[in-house]
Amino acid sequence: MFYEPEKRDRALLPYDPFKAIVAPRPIGWITSMSAKGEINLAPYSFFNGINSRPNLVMFGSEGFKDSVAFIAETREFVCNLATWDLRDKMNETAAPLPRGVNEMERAGLTTAPSRIVKPPRVAESPCALECKLINIVPMQTYDGKPVDCHVAFGQVVGVHIDDRFIVDGLVDTAAMRPIARCGYHQYAVVDRLFELVRPET
Repeated sequence: MFYEPEKRDRALLPYDPFKAIVAPRPIGWITSMSAKGEINLAPYSFFNGINSRPNLVMFGSEGFKDSVAFIAETREFVCNLATWDLRDKMNETAAPLPRGVNEMERAGLTTAPSRIVKPPRVAESPCALECKLINIVPMQTYDGKPVDCHVAFGQVVGVHIDDRFIVDGLVDTAAMRPIARCGYHQYAVVDRLFELVRPET
């Protein structure tokens, strides 16, 4: 099968398979704070790390949502790790709520103070990355047409890890059981790892 994204046969593919192909995608469970001190927590599946020295992350927002608006105001955010144990609470924070409603409180999550940035982190999450905003980039198509998508780039300035998941100096990713977004309403959970060593030549 071959199709052009805007011309697919909807009788064969009633739902766009793009997210099922670009999968699994890590979930950036983003805490942000407005200039007024309002707290927002929302999951973003267009999220990833993009550099290791320094640690850089990005997430894409389809629409200029509260997370992006708050980060634009205060230039700080936190990426919390979404895990199997927290899947239902993470999903609750995806609800489209009015600006100013605290999703952490609504989902029954505990706030924990960050060390360097002002937005709090999710206390129940085994890992959190405190970030300073580098830039928010409005996207466009290859021919210059604006797209209502905004990509926030951040630099990690602080890292929280639950000591239970550090084994012999390494983070035990599988033990934390992070979840990732796939297509449609589907998710994946990381609970098993395998190792490949990159060739030297």
